[in-house]
Amino acid sequence: MAVLRTGLIALIAVLGLAFAWLAFEWSRSDTQIAGKPYGVAFELVDQTGAPITEAAFSEKPTALFFGFTHCPEVCPTTLFELDGWLRRVDPDGDKMNAYFVTVDPERDTSDILGSYVSSVSDRIIGITGEPQEIREMAKGFNVFFQKVPSDTADPDGDYTMNHTALVFLMNNGGKFAATISFGEDADVAVRKLQNLING
Repeated sequence: MAVLRTGLIALIAVLGLAFAWLAFEWSRSDTQIAGKPYGVAFELVDQTGAPITEAAFSEKPTALFFGFTHCPEVCPTTLFELDGWLRRVDPDGDKMNAYFVTVDPERDTSDILGSYVSSVSDRIIGITGEPQEIREMAKGFNVFFQKVPSDTADPDGDYTMNHTALVFLMNNGGKFAATISFGEDADVAVRKLQNLING
């Protein structure tokens, strides 16, 4: 009985140390994310075909969303809502930047992306580029995406994309500040954007 009790105490102690270590690692990760520019370096193009790099995310507070133009619901809804929130917190459009990065660069050329984004907002800029470069950028921002064939019998046919549905918010140094989830309450989203602008 004493041996069993000692074993249980030792097990509890080990588990406690393990949880303490995990908490420390999570805390350290959050500190590292908050302490330096979020994401990775990249060289892509915007919806006009002009070069764009990660430096654009450090010029002003920035809202960043990853999606694709063939998206049936999440992307058009998010872009429409984001445009409305931006008009509330930054009516003159001089305090914040917003970007829409395609996760489907094979279909989303600059021209297509430009037409798509501009039909919803003149406040949001589309970003595209070579597929490998998009993959590396998305990975650096911890964004998941995956091609899903619409017809499994024809893997080379039409397809859709599964992807992370978050708006990433970064301050004017490019550091991670918060996220806005798909379907988040509009007042909460606006408050997050206002806090971002106010620093």
